[in-house]
Order: sequence, then structure tokens, then C-alpha cells
Amino acid sequence: MIAGLYRAGDSPLHRTGAGTKLLALVLFGTLLLSVASPIVAAGGLLLVLGLYLAAGFGARIFLAQLRPVALVLVLLALAQLWLSTPSEALLLVLRFAALVLAAGLVTLTTRTADLVASLERRLSPLARLGLDVGKISLAVSLAIRFIPAVGQIAAEVREAQIARGRRPSPVSLVVPLIVRLLKMADEIAEAIDARS
Repeated sequence: MIAGLYRAGDSPLHRTGAGTKLLALVLFGTLLLSVASPIVAAGGLLLVLGLYLAAGFGARIFLAQLRPVALVLVLLALAQLWLSTPSEALLLVLRFAALVLAAGLVTLTTRTADLVASLERRLSPLARLGLDVGKISLAVSLAIRFIPAVGQIAAEVREAQIARGRRPSPVSLVVPLIVRLLKMADEIAEAIDARS
């Protein structure tokens, strides 16, 4: 199963309820995606950086969250430069980085059990429609944790290749990364089935 990403702390962000953080994440993402301004996206990224500092996480943890998705950010920027304008490429990278870091901050400051419990409470009215709220809340909380976990897996694959004397490249990284992600998806599916 996914290793715990939570880091204990006593900051105001750690003490904030899981439901409040999830709602803030949704609102932040909606605002970030609805405003097509690189300046606003840069402001959002700076806000997230400030929240990392307020939570007691230094630049090392901030960069550790961003480093695994750096290759994806570069590829997205190059694709956007090819298909669109430099301004659009910058906007996409800033948005993506801010969202990844915001989701990472939620997982760093919130226990998974608290995320699942909060989602179950918020989604409980859907149980009347015959939906399995427990499974839905578990799937959503795992999806929130998925981005930082993908980055962690990519870093592990890259380190393993370096340890074997191979020079990592995007092509040699993709296959083992996909295999590990599929294995993780199976484990997640088993966890969801075991919960029912």
C-alpha cells in the first residue's frame, strides 16, 4: 500500500480539519483554473509556498514535493510552447505546480484516516441513492495522495537506475514507472474491495 505521507506537526494547518482543507483545495484549484493569468497563477504558487513555511516545512520539503514532477512540468511546457505561446506554457506550468504542491501540502498535514472520515461525512447523503460512500471517499482520498506518490515512485525508479549504473532517460523511466503504477493500482483496488 502507499506509504504514509503525513508528517506530524503542531502548526495551524495541521490543526485545521480535513474537511476544511479539502474544501480549500477544491476552491483553490477552481480559482486557479478559472483565471487565465500567469500573474495570478504565480501568486497562487507563492501562497502555497507561504503555507508550506507556515506549516513548518522548509524549502527542502517544498522542493522534494516538486522534484518528482519536474520532468512532467518540463514536458508540458515544451508541448505548450510547440502548440501555443510562451505565456500559455508559463500559465500551465505555474497552475500545475501550484496544484501539485497544494495537494501535497494537504497530504503532509492530514492523516489519511481523517481525510476518509471527512469525505464519508460529506458524502453520506449520497448513500440514500445507493452509492457506497465508503468506497467513494477512499478512492477520492487515494486520488489526492496519488500525485505525490507518483513522484516518489519516479524518484525511486530513477535512483534504482543510477545505482545499477544506467543513465536515466525519459524513455527508460516510463516502462518501470508504468509497471509500478499498475501494481499500486492493483493494491489500491484490493484495499477498496477489502473495505466493502
